[in-house]
Amino acid sequence: MYLFDIDGTLLLSGGAGSRVINRVFERRFEVEGAMDSVSPGGKTDDMIFQECAIAKLGRELSRSEVDSMQEAYLSELPEELASSPGFRLMPFARECLDFLVIRSPQMGIATGNVESAAKSKLARAGLSHYFCFGGYGSDSAQRSELVSAAVQRGSAIHGAPIAVEKFVVVGDTLRDIEAARACGVRVLAVAAGSCTIDELRAAKPDALFETLEELPAWHLAEF
Repeated sequence: MYLFDIDGTLLLSGGAGSRVINRVFERRFEVEGAMDSVSPGGKTDDMIFQECAIAKLGRELSRSEVDSMQEAYLSELPEELASSPGFRLMPFARECLDFLVIRSPQMGIATGNVESAAKSKLARAGLSHYFCFGGYGSDSAQRSELVSAAVQRGSAIHGAPIAVEKFVVVGDTLRDIEAARACGVRVLAVAAGSCTIDELRAAKPDALFETLEELPAWHLAEF
């Protein structure tokens, strides 16, 4: 079963999430540019909110503050995604999914986005129908734990336990690779997002692609 990351792997939001987070912090704490020093690649939404708070407020947010700010973020995100001029699919994303869904119809998501944000992004991209389960930033602030959640849900949908080595994470960051390794899951890295091909190669994924165009050939060779 394939578990796809979203941002930088399947799509780019054109900065939609960062713009909403900036507005939420500005309204709540009267600080500007909360995301200016934060690199979101591979991080969970909780981690991103906390990094913004540390950078701009000099402290971490309480759980209630995070929940309140995420609620505001999620209420504004769909509209920002809809109007984002830079929103786009990653190269060959749809073609890759069209190929895989015939051969591996039970595909899932493994993303640092909380579930509602993930679904908003997939809906905006017209990709929702490819995925029937997932692990999300709302499951855990730790990426390895959300991958584990996706594995458990994939097994439940299948109706019987599936060996972890039958799952394949597809992502664009070192955190995707680290999380997959922590769970004993195979991992395919795509150097079309936030990390260079040399950075990803050094982390030793099971396969390394420049774009998703290369994944179908890997699938045919492996399965």
